[in-house]
Amino acid sequence: MTADTATGNTPNDLERGLDVIAGRIMAGGVGVTGLRRLSGGATQEVWRFELTTAEGPVPLILRRAPGGLRVSDTAVGLEIEARLIAAAGAVGAPVPVVPYVLAERDGLGHGFIMGFVEGETLGGRIVKSPDLAAARPGLARACGEILARVHTIDPHAFPTLKRQTPQELVEQWRGAYRASAWPRPVFELAFRWLDQTCPTATRMRLVHGDFRNGNLMIGPDGVRAVLDWELAHVGDPMEDLGWICVNSWRFGASDKPVGGFGQREDLWAGYEAISGEAVDRASANWWEVFGTLRWGVMCAGMTAAFRGADPSVERAVIARRTSETEVDLMRLLAGSVG
Repeated sequence: MTADTATGNTPNDLERGLDVIAGRIMAGGVGVTGLRRLSGGATQEVWRFELTTAEGPVPLILRRAPGGLRVSDTAVGLEIEARLIAAAGAVGAPVPVVPYVLAERDGLGHGFIMGFVEGETLGGRIVKSPDLAAARPGLARACGEILARVHTIDPHAFPTLKRQTPQELVEQWRGAYRASAWPRPVFELAFRWLDQTCPTATRMRLVHGDFRNGNLMIGPDGVRAVLDWELAHVGDPMEDLGWICVNSWRFGASDKPVGGFGQREDLWAGYEAISGEAVDRASANWWEVFGTLRWGVMCAGMTAAFRGADPSVERAVIARRTSETEVDLMRLLAGSVG
């Protein structure tokens, strides 16, 4: 399928295309209504709509490549992402149901349709909303339990996923840092520390890769769904436990290292209770430093994007956050993390 033959490049086109395949999306589907694009989704399109059935409307979400065709070089691919969500559900992790993956014959490009899950995904609201006050004390432990389940997914079922050791990831992000062509002494110090203390990945598991506050659907009863599996890969499971503790994902609640809502000890306890394996504290702390540096390099890279193809306010604001990660790194290294 080419850009000339693809449909769904305008909201009206996309709604008409979904209407045509309503019966494929779900048994009993006869049409769709109310298509509107949601604000979430930094790299993929996210649309909400209602599937019309004899029993009444069914709210659904379409997650699609931009324009249906612009597939990311770094993401696993939407078809694989749909399979990952199904695999996570099979091991007991909370995820949306995926009733349909777009096929070439549908003419809508790459994407999949999943069930609508009610809740909050905005990190600032998750750490501050009074409506979620009762849920917050249990979220850190719940995240540990969920990650323990995610890490039981058989990586051999996903042979196309990247297999990345800690040192390989350090080299990947060192290359990205150097490509920015702007020296940052704090980053240099952090890379040196990571090199000197790099753990040996004795347990290579399927990891989510972006498990954090902002990619979790939260309700008054706790974590309702884990979203955005596009960065999944095979690696050290401690990577996921470190990433959720990066200060940028605490949304101002810096005294609560786990997502701005809990403590590392609760996260680790939840993980150990389900996995039956002891959390390597030193490794988890190493991954927190790595995650902070990774995000800092990503922020720094936004400068080139702002000066080039995407001169948006969003890119400029993210680029400015590079300095925040430098402060975070100094605090982590000075205090030996935890």
